[in-house]
Amino acid sequence: MDTLNTTVISKDSIAAPVAQNERISILDSLRGIAILGILLMNIPSFGLPGVSGDPSVLNETGINYYTWYVVSLIPDGTQRALFSMLFGAGIILFIQSQQKKVTGLQPADYFFRRQLWLMVFSLFDVFLLLWSGDILLDYACLGMMMFTFRNLSAKKLLIAAGICMLLMTARENRDNYLDKKIISKGEAIAALDTTIRPLSAEQQEALITMNNFKQRFTPEKKIERMKTTLRKIGGTSYEQLYEYRTSRYTSQLVTYLYYSLWDVLEFMFLGMAFFKLGILTGQAKSKVYWWMCLIGLSVGILLSYFSIHSFVLSGYNRFEYMRNTVFETYNLNRTFRALGIFGGIMLLYKSGVFKWFFAMMRPAGQMAFTNYLMQSLLCGLYFSGVGFGMMGKLERHEIYYVVGIVWLLQIIYSHIWLHYFRFGPFEWAWRSLTYWRLQPFRKEKSGLDKVSLADKLNATV
Repeated sequence: MDTLNTTVISKDSIAAPVAQNERISILDSLRGIAILGILLMNIPSFGLPGVSGDPSVLNETGINYYTWYVVSLIPDGTQRALFSMLFGAGIILFIQSQQKKVTGLQPADYFFRRQLWLMVFSLFDVFLLLWSGDILLDYACLGMMMFTFRNLSAKKLLIAAGICMLLMTARENRDNYLDKKIISKGEAIAALDTTIRPLSAEQQEALITMNNFKQRFTPEKKIERMKTTLRKIGGTSYEQLYEYRTSRYTSQLVTYLYYSLWDVLEFMFLGMAFFKLGILTGQAKSKVYWWMCLIGLSVGILLSYFSIHSFVLSGYNRFEYMRNTVFETYNLNRTFRALGIFGGIMLLYKSGVFKWFFAMMRPAGQMAFTNYLMQSLLCGLYFSGVGFGMMGKLERHEIYYVVGIVWLLQIIYSHIWLHYFRFGPFEWAWRSLTYWRLQPFRKEKSGLDKVSLADKLNATV
């Protein structure tokens, strides 16, 4: 028994994060592209007062309208999908790395401790940085579910992804069906002649439900919500901003986590499968990426166009949109568009012409966790009233200038930081908490990674 304990302790002592020479550079580059791309989707929630998906409230025309249209048509939701794929692949990488260094339950122990600390960081993002659109809790919880499937074959993982896609589509259309039921039932009751027979209590309740649903999407109500958002986020009181942002997050937490369940799992399954097939690491043949790009973008953009066109024809009124929509395709078109964009990115990588681009993105990906939290901090300070108070002061196309500036800052400081340090600051904190041991942080003056005792011991095992 003493010998066994000695062995376990010895192996535990060499557990450490992935060394620099073990990193897969293309995954870091893809992670950098995805984390910067996520801001492209989040920026309207930071900079526009509650009207991010509706250009009619501010009477947006010209370049502002086309900005909304193009973003909704092509990249909307795709970078989050790519990041979910990378997170799924990261689960396999983490477990495989630990299994080379420790035995027994230690790999699982480190993994679940890692996920639990991710939950804590999500609280930091929501309740200190005050970002109500945080996704870290989703990844923390659903990542623990994905641990169960890490050893499945690529084929079974693809089947699981397909099942999740179908379940997510079914969920969307179930919601669509329930909304349509409220509308049809309410309108049927409204058409009754109450002079002949008064409405029953149940009928009155159904009519009120429909009218409340209808009123919510009138121009007056949308403007009212916009003014409320401006007042609460534009104010200089941190307490008021805290109450508004955190209440929005907590009020939608269960619904959002439940609603996004199949969405996130779908792409985590795809990420695991693509990693095992070599698709995610650029080892597949170019024709695979060509097919993904051509089919994904053509089908995805076509489905996205019909959805957006229907919304425009409804006068940007969700009530009218739900009444007239027969089948909701958002998750389907987002899946195709995400795969198409991923295929296009990998074609650039395979061409060898854009090595500079992927090298530029790599440090941003190595610091993806830090950069995600820094986006909450930088954009929160710039747009909220406790900072520069710029929410509602920029037109839609102008908020993307802010995106460009944040991208530039994050690319530059990621390169500079990793010239001196092994990890980003939050990556270092996350790893140290995962292993209950401070990880080596600084690099040698030569710029090479400082080799820790753990790495040296690991090389001999």
